[in-house]
Amino acid sequence: MKKKFAVIGYGGMGSWHVNHALKSDVIELAGIYDIDPAKAEKAKSNGIYAYSSLEELLNDKSVELVTIAIPNDVHLYTVVRCLEAGKNVICEKPVALSTPDLQKMIEASKKSGALFTVHQNRRWDVDYLAMQHLADTGEIGKPLRIESRIHGSRGIPSDWRGEREHGGGMILDWGIHLIDQLMLIYKNEVIDTINCTVTNITNKEVDDGFYLTITFKSGAVAFCEVGTYNFIALPRFYMKAEKGSALITDWREKTKVAKCKYWHENDVLPVQTAAGLTKTMAPRDSVTMDEYELEIQKSDVHDFYRNFCKAIDGEATQIVTHDQMLLDMKIMEYAFKSAELGQTVKFEY
Repeated sequence: MKKKFAVIGYGGMGSWHVNHALKSDVIELAGIYDIDPAKAEKAKSNGIYAYSSLEELLNDKSVELVTIAIPNDVHLYTVVRCLEAGKNVICEKPVALSTPDLQKMIEASKKSGALFTVHQNRRWDVDYLAMQHLADTGEIGKPLRIESRIHGSRGIPSDWRGEREHGGGMILDWGIHLIDQLMLIYKNEVIDTINCTVTNITNKEVDDGFYLTITFKSGAVAFCEVGTYNFIALPRFYMKAEKGSALITDWREKTKVAKCKYWHENDVLPVQTAAGLTKTMAPRDSVTMDEYELEIQKSDVHDFYRNFCKAIDGEATQIVTHDQMLLDMKIMEYAFKSAELGQTVKFEY
């Protein structure tokens, strides 16, 4: 039987969750609640029930699950209210603006017995899944450095995402996704240091871009970058591993892999490049290297809700765990600290 659920917030992501539910095999929409009367009327015009208040929604005993898709600064209050009412909660990312706030949510979940998680939908991105596949299988060896980038050219959306009081900025908006993905790929690594610089090209109040380097105690490196003023985008992913490299230019493209078969450096002949000769940068051939493409990974975003519904019934562990949420939050806090100090900072768990 499908679980009845409601959505708080009928904006961009709230509408996405509503439309998603209409195609789901595990959840059924009971209605939405939004403080904006215009959005409530829009929902009604689309044939969706609009609760008149948060209290009405929380008093609806048929609703087992609530998805929260509202500005970041009001997540804490709303998540706790829903958990205290016994509702299982999915909150949009970033789930909180600080570790203490997130800990309050987790404590409310433990106290009420209701489940609580964050909607990390980018775990189903096919480009990320390709990088995860290479890391998990060891196809080109252990990753030494992974670069993850998202580039756009339109600045921050002209809504609350550009305002500090509402928890705007790209570290909290897109950074949380890239950090979450990288930490899953490097799941067995221990963070040593973090270095972050931010940009304020189109917005002076919050970061409209950033460069974040996470260095692990093993020497491996995770780098992520978000830019909103890039008119030529750099590749989405690049992996340098012990036995080769991998490149994804765009999520719609296959992963390009180059795997080293033989080192063979003694007989390399110099090649002409620009105004000089070089052996160091001489290209490889098919004798020493295999080049091929990985097919685009299969993905079904409905698996997020399928998993959470099973977790509610005690049949599975929720995919996005509290420990993962806390680690992602702490990394973002250290990124802000590094940017503010203008220096690399030592990470403490």
